[in-house]
Amino acid sequence: MIQAQSLFSDLGSSGTEETFTTLFEKADVKIERIDSHGQASPDGFWYDQPQDEWVLLVKGDAVLEIADQPLTLKAGDHVLIPGHVRHRVASTSADALWLAVHSQPS
Repeated sequence: MIQAQSLFSDLGSSGTEETFTTLFEKADVKIERIDSHGQASPDGFWYDQPQDEWVLLVKGDAVLEIADQPLTLKAGDHVLIPGHVRHRVASTSADALWLAVHSQPS
């Protein structure tokens, strides 16, 4: 039987690390929930992944750095980060919640 699930269920209220929960995955697409607690990428760390990543900030506030340029996000903002574009999370609020879609570049 098909059942609905909530994106907001089982949210951690605090933690020392982000929580990544895979919601859906097939050969060329992955959808995950990222539950942040004020975390940021470590100093000097940059993501450089081969797949495209679309992220939606569902709750909270965050600052991404994309190719060394800061991008301030608030709940409802979304951005597409093409594969191999350097990016990092500069900051997140304690209640930041993301929805991320990873897909192979076309």
